[in-house]
Amino acid sequence: MKRTSLFKYFLFIVWSALPLTGAFACTSAIISGKLTQDGRPLMWKNRDTGNLHNCLKYFAADGHTYNYIAVVNSDDVDNPRSIWIGTNEKGFSIMNTLSYNLRRPGENYTGKNNGSLMKRALEVCATVEDFKCLLDTLPRPLYVCSNYGVIDAAGGAAYFETSNEAYRMFDVNDTLTAPEGYLVRTNYSLTGEAHVGTGYVRYRQAASKIEALAAAGDITPQSLFNELSRSFENPLMGIDLTDGQHNRPHTTGWFCEQDFIARRKSSCAVAVQGVKPGEDAALTTFWVLLGYPPVTPAVPVWVKGAASGLPRLLTYDAGCKDAPLCFKANILREEVYSFKEGDNADSYFNWELLFNGAGTGYMQRVRQFEPSLFARYATVTNGFYAQGEVDVQAIGGLYREADDRITAFYENLLTNKE
Repeated sequence: MKRTSLFKYFLFIVWSALPLTGAFACTSAIISGKLTQDGRPLMWKNRDTGNLHNCLKYFAADGHTYNYIAVVNSDDVDNPRSIWIGTNEKGFSIMNTLSYNLRRPGENYTGKNNGSLMKRALEVCATVEDFKCLLDTLPRPLYVCSNYGVIDAAGGAAYFETSNEAYRMFDVNDTLTAPEGYLVRTNYSLTGEAHVGTGYVRYRQAASKIEALAAAGDITPQSLFNELSRSFENPLMGIDLTDGQHNRPHTTGWFCEQDFIARRKSSCAVAVQGVKPGEDAALTTFWVLLGYPPVTPAVPVWVKGAASGLPRLLTYDAGCKDAPLCFKANILREEVYSFKEGDNADSYFNWELLFNGAGTGYMQRVRQFEPSLFARYATVTNGFYAQGEVDVQAIGGLYREADDRITAFYENLLTNKE
């Protein structure tokens, strides 16, 4: 961990003065390489937030920190103090889910540093152990209440259930802690007050899907996006909207969302694909669905070469005041959640627009289009693994191609809607 300016930094930063901008709820998982299809660990997060305008940003090192890329709020892009999931040049990656059951009675808690702590971690941490050291050295109270998920290029992987004063580490590589080779976190903590918080049903759904994918030998970024980020199942109610029994003529096609992983406030989904022991940390791949995940195709990005540019669709555009891909996805989200009558109207959504018997739903069309993208991505990523390094020139070409193909796809989708 780079410590040169760490303590100097905290002499002038006033944690309690940072803005309160956090995720309202999220679903996440860390999966050991022993379960994934290619043997590389995966860290997945479905971000749920009140801020539905997200973009990807590159942060350059200042001599005392590392280069990194991260998801930020588009209205905070010029000088963000918080990030919501990211990875740095050393292969250290971090995410969080807000936890609602770590607060102690009478404790002064706001959670306003949930995102700023992650930003600092990307700046100075190279390993899971570095993050542990960072937590140990920060002044108390931390003003956080999060389940922080971290992986590194040395094979480290863990969750840190972190409150104002303390944390508890859960090692994904420890067979006692994670006997199945993965851990899931939503919006409560195992070390917090029992039966308090949210996300218990989403936890069940995510764990069930990961177990099924592991049994099939099919844990990949693509499968996590399809089976988790685009999940409309509620295991407690025993319903799966994709089973064909929840569309016309069986129903009206309208539903009220309750504990689906994919929700109105899902602003993006990311799967960070780590590296095998001995591989170059630069091979760490940041797979992102920017915008409402059911209607957004995936794009891979890397820290290496990011100083020269990232995909145009994923970065802030002054014209739309958002990342173009997020802007386009939000247009479709608004159509899906078009019912506006009453205070609770935003919980109703038109399932027919996402999924229908004719196969023309927005989510269906994305899933029909996306395999060709992943096939193209694979030709590039497989080449990187074979060479043992990332080819910056190849990345630039892939970004331009992804921008062009996805732009054309959305033009067709937006002009040929059912």
